[in-house]
Amino acid sequence: HVQLVESGGGLVQVGGSLRLSCVASEHVAGLTSMGWHRQTPGNQRELIAAITRIEEGGQIAYDASVKGRFAISSDNAANTLYLQMNSLKAEDTAAYFCCFGVRDERGSVENYWGQGTQVTVSP
Repeated sequence: HVQLVESGGGLVQVGGSLRLSCVASEHVAGLTSMGWHRQTPGNQRELIAAITRIEEGGQIAYDASVKGRFAISSDNAANTLYLQMNSLKAEDTAAYFCCFGVRDERGSVENYWGQGTQVTVSP
C-alpha cells in the first residue's frame, strides 16, 4: 500500500515560514482527498488544511486558525502534497501529519498517514 513521507519541519522563530512536503511512494489511484493535520501532546489530531473532492476537481478548505497564513497545494505528477506556512505563531508548534484518502472499488475510503514532522515555533 502507499506510504507517505513528510519533511520540512524544524525550528523557526515567530513570524517565520516553513514549507512541509509529503511524498507518496507511488501514484495513488482512487485519491479522493489530501490533508494536513497537526497534533500537540495530550490533544487530538486536528485537520487544518485539506483538498477534497479531488475526483471532481478539488476543493480547498482551511481551519480558521491557519486561514490566510497557510496554503495547501499539490503536485500530482510528483505525488507530492505541500503546506506553505507563513506568519508562524508559537501556537502552531505541533507535530504535522499528512493524510491521503483513497477510495477503493467498493466505494470505501481508507486513510493513509505519514509518520509526522515536528514544527517548533519559538517566541
